[in-house]
Amino acid sequence: MPTAFGSLSDATALSGPAAAPAALPAHWLPALATNGLQTLTLAGRRLLPIVQGGMGVGVSAHGLAGAVAAQGGVGTLSSVDLRRHHPDLMDRTQGLAGRVGCDADTKLQIDGANLEALEREVKAARQVAGGCGLIAMNVMRAVSDYAAYVRRSLEAGVDMVVVGAGLPLDLPDLAADHPKALLVPILSDARGVALIVKKWERKKRLPDAIVIEHPRLAGGHLGAARIADLNDPRFDFERVIPESLDFLRKAGLEGRIPLIAAGGIRTCEDIGHLQALGAAGVQLGTPFAVTAECDASDAFKRVLAEARDEDLVEFTSVAGLPARAVGTPWLRAYLKIEPKLQAVAHAKTRCTKAFDCLAQCGLRDGTLGWGQFCIDNQLAAALRGDLKKGLYFRGVGALPFGSQIRSVRELIERLLTRGLDLPQAWSRVLPEAALA
Repeated sequence: MPTAFGSLSDATALSGPAAAPAALPAHWLPALATNGLQTLTLAGRRLLPIVQGGMGVGVSAHGLAGAVAAQGGVGTLSSVDLRRHHPDLMDRTQGLAGRVGCDADTKLQIDGANLEALEREVKAARQVAGGCGLIAMNVMRAVSDYAAYVRRSLEAGVDMVVVGAGLPLDLPDLAADHPKALLVPILSDARGVALIVKKWERKKRLPDAIVIEHPRLAGGHLGAARIADLNDPRFDFERVIPESLDFLRKAGLEGRIPLIAAGGIRTCEDIGHLQALGAAGVQLGTPFAVTAECDASDAFKRVLAEARDEDLVEFTSVAGLPARAVGTPWLRAYLKIEPKLQAVAHAKTRCTKAFDCLAQCGLRDGTLGWGQFCIDNQLAAALRGDLKKGLYFRGVGALPFGSQIRSVRELIERLLTRGLDLPQAWSRVLPEAALA
C-alpha cells in the first residue's frame, strides 16, 4: 500500500527549519484526509492521532517507542525494570536478593540499575525516532520508586510523562523544574478528570492531555476499584468523553486539554468514531505489542496474537487493582489455588526479591483480596516468552492483523484506512451504529 500514502521524498516540513525533521512525516497526510481523521496536536506539534501505550516489564522499550515516534506518533516507554534489556546491568544486580541483611543496599542497587537503563532507553528511542513524533515515559503511580522514575525521565529528556495505576496528584510538583514537559494522567471517568484538573489548577499547571482508558476493554491494570465495576456505564466512551468535555467547557478550558481514548481500539472506524465523540486521538497497547519492533520476545508476541477474547481472564493484581491478561497455564493455575493463598496471606518481613517494586504489594504486605504472587517475576517471564511462569497482559478485541506479526508502519497504515475487516470474527467494542 505504499503508493496510497505518497513518498517520503514528497514530504514537506510542517514546522521549524527546512532541514529539521517534521514531527509528522507528510506522507501520512493524504491518508488522514481521505479517511476523515484529524491530526493530534501536542506541544505545538502535529502528530498522528495515535499514541502507543506503555507496557511493562520491558515490552515497550526503545525499539517500539522509537519506531512509533519515527512514524509521527507518540512512542511510549514503560519505566519499570528496564534493566532487563541490558545484560551488564542484569549481571551487576544478579543474585543481590539472595544476600542476607542487605535489603536496603540491594534495593538501592537494583533501583540504580533501572534508572541507568531508563536513561539509555530514552537516548536510544530518540535515535530511532530521528526527530519525528514524541517520546513519552509511562510511570505507574503504584510503584515504590515512582517519584525517582518521573524525575529521571524528565532529566533524560522525554517529551511527555504519562502516569496511570493511581491518581498522580503530585505530578506537577515532581515536574516543577521541567515546565515544557507534557504531563498526562490516565483516568477512566469524568469524575476523575474533574478531580485531577481542579487539583492541578491549584498547583498552577494543567494536564497537557488526558488518556481516558476504558476498564472493560483495556489490558493490564485497569482503572476501576473492583472487577465488578469494569462494566459500569460511567466508563463508556459515549458517556465519559462528552461529560469530560462538558466539564472542561464549564471550567473555561475548552480546547486546552486533548482527550485520548484507550481500550479496545482496532480499526480506522474506531478512531473516527472516537474523534466524532470529541477525542483528539487514541491510545493502543496490544496491537503495538505484537509488532516486529516490539521489544519483547517473539514467543511473547505469539501468545498475545493468538489469544481470543474468550481466552482473557480478569483478576485482582498484586497491586490491588483489577487486571486483564491471557489465561495462560500459569495464570489459570494461580487462580485455582488463589483462595488457599489468600487464606494464609500475611505480612512478610521482607520482599522475597528485596526489590520492593510496588509501594503496596499484596504478597509482601499480606493484603487480603489482593494478588498473592510476585508481579515482577511473572511479567519478566512473559517478556522472555515463558508460558509456565509468565503473566501476559492483553486488551479486548481481535487484532488488526489477526495472529500475524507485522511492522509498526504496516499497523499504522491499516489504522489509517477505512473499510478493512478484522481477520477474525469477534464482538465489536464500539456500537455498530457508529460505523454506519
